[in-house]
Amino acid sequence: MAKLKLSVAVCDYDRTMAVLDGRAAIDGCDVVATALEPEEAFHRAFKFQEFDVTEISLSSTILSTVRGDCPYIGVPAFVSRVFRHSGIYIRTDRGIKTPMDLKGKKIGLPEYQITANVWIRGILQDEYGLKPSDVLWRRGGIEEAGRGERSPIKLPADVDLQQIPDDKTLSEMLSTGELDGMISARAPSCYNRGDANVGRLFPDFRKAEQDYYRKTGIFPPMHMIGIRKTLVEQHPWLPVNVYKAFLKAKEVAMYQVASIGHLYATLPWSIADYEETVKLMGPDYWSYGLEKNHKDIDTLMRYSFEQGLSSRKLNPEDIFHPAALELSKI
Repeated sequence: MAKLKLSVAVCDYDRTMAVLDGRAAIDGCDVVATALEPEEAFHRAFKFQEFDVTEISLSSTILSTVRGDCPYIGVPAFVSRVFRHSGIYIRTDRGIKTPMDLKGKKIGLPEYQITANVWIRGILQDEYGLKPSDVLWRRGGIEEAGRGERSPIKLPADVDLQQIPDDKTLSEMLSTGELDGMISARAPSCYNRGDANVGRLFPDFRKAEQDYYRKTGIFPPMHMIGIRKTLVEQHPWLPVNVYKAFLKAKEVAMYQVASIGHLYATLPWSIADYEETVKLMGPDYWSYGLEKNHKDIDTLMRYSFEQGLSSRKLNPEDIFHPAALELSKI
């Protein structure tokens, strides 16, 4: 019997590599795999629906689901998740010492609706009392001028969001002092270069993020795997087979992360970091499945609604295929 030919686009993380190279096969499918940076995968997926199976932004999925035009249905393989206290960059000469010192400041961001920034604003409000309306938001490309929102948004009237000039970038404006700070999933080049008076709001972000996890139990999910809805209608067995392949790929990655006999990662103390992480978060710290991540996804959906991005609050189950939420057990 001929296999279903399937295009797959995902970043080449350690936890997805086995899908890309075929060690974690999608049963019944002949995979044509493309390794892409997440931003490119999202652009090509949501704008042109180029891929059958793709890494997708959780925030964009929430917004397009609320609008009723999401072309993908999810499986709960959270291939990207990142604590985000590290993603807040500041001018160190503006007296910014705590999150509340951002009030009234001009803060750049590449897009208002990207998942990382939804999490950062939500954490700043929940944990420190800083509301999105307290900040003057300035949008543009981090390193390339002219970037706008990938998805259309309509924000509350009290949120000040303005586009920066088309000939400027956030990194250069932070470096020159035209911005007081910036939030982003990616570090701006001015920070990486060590430009004067550019730093992080949380210099010891590891401690801040560990404290956040101890308090909330949340390890923020950023991206998941989506499958083209029209394909699922034709092949209802596909979501479970795709999900099982990504579960297998994560299993391969976790074996490598925990191996001390020979190091898979090019870091001398990666095992020490692994053991410290397990001590804090447990052995399944990078968990898949909705049951273990229900609070995390529900929190992100609440943030999307509270920040005026989504017009109604979804339930976590709304963005996943039901068959992938209840795998058979032996």
